[in-house]
Amino acid sequence: MTVFACAGCAAELSVPVSRVALPVHAHNRYGHMLLPPLMPSGTYAVDPEPFGAPRRPWNETEAEARGIFVPNGLLSDGPAGSIVLAPGDTRETELIPERCGGYCYGVDGRDGPNLACARCGLEVGTRIDDCSHWQVVRFVPDAVKFDPAGEPPEALDWTFEGVPPVEPGGAWSPYWEAAAGDALAHLLAVSGGGAIGVRGGLVAAIFEPALALLTSGPARRTLTLAGPGLPDAGDIALIPRHPVTGRPWPHSGAADVVPVAAEVWTWLAFGHDPVTAPVSGAMPDGVLRDDPLPKHPRGFFMPSTDVFLHTLARLPAVRQPWLRAIHDRVSATPWGWPRG
Repeated sequence: MTVFACAGCAAELSVPVSRVALPVHAHNRYGHMLLPPLMPSGTYAVDPEPFGAPRRPWNETEAEARGIFVPNGLLSDGPAGSIVLAPGDTRETELIPERCGGYCYGVDGRDGPNLACARCGLEVGTRIDDCSHWQVVRFVPDAVKFDPAGEPPEALDWTFEGVPPVEPGGAWSPYWEAAAGDALAHLLAVSGGGAIGVRGGLVAAIFEPALALLTSGPARRTLTLAGPGLPDAGDIALIPRHPVTGRPWPHSGAADVVPVAAEVWTWLAFGHDPVTAPVSGAMPDGVLRDDPLPKHPRGFFMPSTDVFLHTLARLPAVRQPWLRAIHDRVSATPWGWPRG
């Protein structure tokens, strides 16, 4: 466990937290509402990219050195390596009133760091809690000190609880939309531009419509689920990405692999649709209760455009003309995803 402290006066600025990978939905803005915290309580992540103000004009050479291969407006000139926590896990901080700009319901960090150490006044971070943003605190790396707990062990448990694809109100889960946007970028990058087949079920419902962005015609390759508890795939394997390390499942059977958030992968691999036909007597093995009935989403599934473009812009394959054309098409019409 790690406790972050002020670099100026050593005041403790957080509860004990453990490091995990930066969630994929960190790059997703969602709806026009107040969202929950980005990070689960008791965890933190490190964002390797520069964050926040000041910003300056795009520079292709510098951007490629950062691993960004498509122009996306201004480049952040803020510090890299900001430390990302849930606001409820921070302590001894206070807002800087003159830096509390935001769009709607809260603050969004547009004016630079807006949190100071309550004891000595040092600028220590940025709180974001405006509508459409996941609530988060980002500590400035040079403004805090801590003793890192070390890297997590290699032999980690790969058993995770799945996240349902449908919200209680009937909307598609934003976690699924973000995970699909990230995985779809990787899938297009390994496709070579040729058509890809997807076997039926929820995997097809999530990926098949967006694959219409590729060349039409007979599928030359197939996307197949693989990972812990499943047989190896021989073509393109959809595998889980560990939420603690961020590393994909060590799969060696497929020519190409596409990582997806582990909580979504678990549901895709082992989720079940309840059987709604009447069954008399004891419930047989493999038959689930039909009470309550399964939730059905309203509307078509759409991968997160924000996450898709963010991930695709950071894959070297996007420099290929056909894939750059897809990036530009989605960027120009963010609500124009193909629909099943």
